[in-house]
Amino acid sequence: QVQLVESGGGLVQPGGSLRLSCAASGTLSRINTMGWYRQAQGKQRELIATITSGGSTTYADSVKGRFTISRDNAKNTVSLQMNSLKPEDTAVYYCLYTNTDPGPAYGMDYWGKGTLVTVAS
Repeated sequence: QVQLVESGGGLVQPGGSLRLSCAASGTLSRINTMGWYRQAQGKQRELIATITSGGSTTYADSVKGRFTISRDNAKNTVSLQMNSLKPEDTAVYYCLYTNTDPGPAYGMDYWGKGTLVTVAS
């Protein structure tokens, strides 16, 4: 089992910045991918960024150039630096951990409970 705890959400004005963090604990695999999804009210959950344990990253077009994902493998944490925030970035942001280590647990996903980000004047 893997537990994920997000932090760093809150209210920010348009154009502002926020940094989200997610701490993973439990039975962690050496090879994994961590990422961030978000879900705005009335919309489907959207994958916005991922980072592998080797440091490879992907971003949704909607956040490219504004958001940066990073991780600290020693501390089992992943962060999302969000700059130039827009009202349409308002959503609950969820941390995701996927086991990508070949073996019986390959492909297992774990989710955090989410943290609310509100971008408004």
